[in-house]
Amino acid sequence: MTLPNYAFFKGRIVPYSEAKIGVLTHTFNYGTGVFGGIRAYWNTEEEQLFVFRPTDHYRRFIDSARLLLMELPYSEAELVQYTIDLLKTENYRTDCYIRPISYFGDEVIGVKLHGLNPEITIIAIPFGSYVPNEEESHVTVSSWKRVDDNTIPARGKISGAYVNSAFVKTDAQRSGYDEAIVLNQDGHISEGSAENIFLIRKGIACTPAVTENILEGITRSMVIHLLRNEIGIEVVERPLDRTELYLAEEAFFCGTGVQIAAITSVDHRLVGTGRLGPITDRLRQLYFDIVRGKNPKYRDLCVPVY
Repeated sequence: MTLPNYAFFKGRIVPYSEAKIGVLTHTFNYGTGVFGGIRAYWNTEEEQLFVFRPTDHYRRFIDSARLLLMELPYSEAELVQYTIDLLKTENYRTDCYIRPISYFGDEVIGVKLHGLNPEITIIAIPFGSYVPNEEESHVTVSSWKRVDDNTIPARGKISGAYVNSAFVKTDAQRSGYDEAIVLNQDGHISEGSAENIFLIRKGIACTPAVTENILEGITRSMVIHLLRNEIGIEVVERPLDRTELYLAEEAFFCGTGVQIAAITSVDHRLVGTGRLGPITDRLRQLYFDIVRGKNPKYRDLCVPVY
C-alpha cells in the first residue's frame, strides 16, 4: 500500500512522518478509538475529485465518538474542510480512501473512557477495490458471531470492535473465500466482515434491520433509496435466516470500502445463476455514475476538491 505524504494531525496538516503517537497512547493499548471511511472519486472528463457524502460520514463519525464519551473539538463542516484541504495538499488525481480517526491521546495505563482527551487525525491514500472480485464474490458463513450491542455496539465504528472483523476475514480468506457473512447472537444474518448485505428474494430486496447488530451504513442508506426510487423494487428491513442466502435470486455487499459487490456463491452454493444479477448490475452502474458526479440528480452529494 502506498503511504500518504501528509496527515491532518493535532489541528494542522503535517508531513506523514511527523504524525506520531507514543506507545503508551490509550487507544493504541485498549482499542478505545473510532474511525471513518470516506471515498473520493476522480472524474476524468471534468478533471475533478469528488468526495462522496462527507457530511454524512462525519456526522456518523461524531456519533461513534459520542458512544465512547468523546467530545470532539471540531464540527462536521470543519472536518469536511480539513479533508478537502488535505486532499488538495496531496494533489491526488485518482480514486482515494480517506481515514479519519479519533483517539484518546493520553499516555496512561488504565481501562476507562472518562477523564481522557480525544485527538483527531485524518489521512488519505489512493485506493481501488476493497475485494478483488466485485462481480463474482465467493463467500462463506463465518463461525464467528457479530459483536452484540450490549458488548461493543456495532453501529459505531469502534476500533477495538474490528478485531471481530479481523477474525472473520482472515478465516474466510485462508479458506479460499473472498469474504464472509457473520450471524448475530440470534443466528440471523448481520453483515459481512465490514460490509452491509442485501438479498433479492422473489423480487423483493431484503436487508437486516439496524437492530441486527449492523453498522448503520451510509452506502446502505443510498442503496435503499436507489432500489426504491430508481430501480422501483420494494425494500424490506427484517431478520434474515442463513438459509435465505441459499435461496436468494441475488445477493450483494455494500459499503464505502466494498462499494457494491455481487455475491455469487455462499458455501459453494450458487446464488441465483451464479453470475452478476440484473438488479445488482443496474445498481452498480447507477452508483458509480453518482459517486463520480455524473448523475445531475445526485450531484449535490458529491463535494468537489479542486
